[in-house]
Amino acid sequence: MPIRTATEADLPGVLEIHADAVAHSKAIWTDVTPTLDGRREWLASHQEARRSAIVAVEGGEVVGYGSYGPFHSKDGYRHTCENSVYVRPGQQGKGLGRALMTELIDRAARDDLHVMVALIEAGNEASMRLHASLGFVDAGVLREVGTKFGEWLDLRYMTRLLV
Repeated sequence: MPIRTATEADLPGVLEIHADAVAHSKAIWTDVTPTLDGRREWLASHQEARRSAIVAVEGGEVVGYGSYGPFHSKDGYRHTCENSVYVRPGQQGKGLGRALMTELIDRAARDDLHVMVALIEAGNEASMRLHASLGFVDAGVLREVGTKFGEWLDLRYMTRLLV
């Protein structure tokens, strides 16, 4: 399955996946329905240096996407990035998340970044297993720092050295 840099033409597919995650999962902590303009801003921001936005495509359809960008805006964090990966419903369990994450890790290392951080809703066992299998280690949990669907949510930090 081809994984490549995301383009403007991919944004409708990225939006579908993103909108589904907003509406049906605890992975994205917002209730605001995403828009195509918002995804355009996301893509533009990930075309800057030391950032990346990628897609997995099958039969002309975007079946997953991922990105990394700054972990924090302060200069001291400039060698640290945060990742995100989402897979189209019905496509989970086929290795897409692993393939996207592997590509992101490789690109971040080539971008001379030092650490990749994953912020994962603490009940998302599948994401934590995937990250652990790729060398991420548990860096702690922030209790009840977010809310969605009327629930307080815990946030698990996982980190991976890229060197």
